[in-house]
Amino acid sequence: MNTILIILIIIVIIYLLSKEKMIEVFRTFIFAILIAVFLRSFAFEPFTIPSGSMKPNLLVGDFLFVSKFSYGFSKYSVPYGRYLPFNGRLFFSKPKRGDIAVFKYPGDNKTDYIKRIIGLPGDTVRITDGIIIINDQPFNKEKIGIFEDFHRNGYLERFDLYKETNDVNEEYLVIDDISFDGILAANFNEGEVFDLNNTNDYIVPNGHYFVMGDNREHSSDSRILSQVGFVNEQNLVGKAAMIFLSIKYSNEKINIFGLQLGKYPDKVRLKRIGKLL
Repeated sequence: MNTILIILIIIVIIYLLSKEKMIEVFRTFIFAILIAVFLRSFAFEPFTIPSGSMKPNLLVGDFLFVSKFSYGFSKYSVPYGRYLPFNGRLFFSKPKRGDIAVFKYPGDNKTDYIKRIIGLPGDTVRITDGIIIINDQPFNKEKIGIFEDFHRNGYLERFDLYKETNDVNEEYLVIDDISFDGILAANFNEGEVFDLNNTNDYIVPNGHYFVMGDNREHSSDSRILSQVGFVNEQNLVGKAAMIFLSIKYSNEKINIFGLQLGKYPDKVRLKRIGKLL
């Protein structure tokens, strides 16, 4: 069946190319595709937020541009680049602490993750009572209120809202779940119970970065070495630059003949459009 379909597609293409006007249309189409691939690979790539690990700064339904040139380019800068026989980065510019970065998940080198860069190569990182400590210097964390938002499964969540200031005086918001103490079951840490808010020291290897989600107790990140762990600089895709669209989805799913096909858009969050990251 697939062979027949391919043959039919080839026949249609040959027929279209036999028409003089269609040749020009075909060239324009190919040219447009090449421009789109170039821009996506070397300038800006669109990215959508699928989960709440970066709340309150990035919400489910946010669409943003990722700057591909901010950190230079690796094989992961281009579509399906993981198959290329190339390692390292070209025109590499080192990330800064506090950057929101998109990277390829080290477990499969193909899934896009987005987190905040906390630890740089050579840093010693520790979390004590929810406070990040870098090279024995604690970040400042000040409670400023309550943050509420719906989970993607439809229920309302409440968080303590904090303003965090890192060691280079960059400020951003983070949240802690009021109803959860951050203690994970044994299957997350090689058979031992793991506390996200109280960890041992992590020494960030050369050429790697330590990343965390701003939703501190609901983020799979470098704290869990068996999952994300340290992120190789080669896996960096780019730096989050700007939100260009934000859609709040309904808590109810589309139901067609008993099949649930996902949630439908509820409204556009206009105030978030144009937000720089």
